[in-house]
Amino acid sequence: QVQLVESGGGLVQPGGSLRLSCTASTSIFRFYAMGWYRQAPGKLRDMVATITSGGSTNYVDSVKGRFTISRDNAKNTVYLQMNSLKPEDTAVYYCNGPLGSNYWGQGTQVTVSS
Repeated sequence: QVQLVESGGGLVQPGGSLRLSCTASTSIFRFYAMGWYRQAPGKLRDMVATITSGGSTNYVDSVKGRFTISRDNAKNTVYLQMNSLKPEDTAVYYCNGPLGSNYWGQGTQVTVSS
């Protein structure tokens, strides 16, 4: 069964950094685009960043210049490096892959607070 497992969330002060990881249970994901989404309390789940199988990336405007999505196909893992974190980045972060599919990780909580 296909599984996506996220890790790396936590509590961080404004201006701090976190790196999220999403590891897939099968190497087939290396052939597909992957994405990170987030859902804040009372809000819809929104796209944060995506990466194609070839490494092309796309970001929502609010995280451009602060977040970086990358992938290591040898490890079946997609990363989200988050720098200069703001309180409005607080949310549960989810990995989706193949992008647009019904395969989601369990989510990892990111809380940005002083």
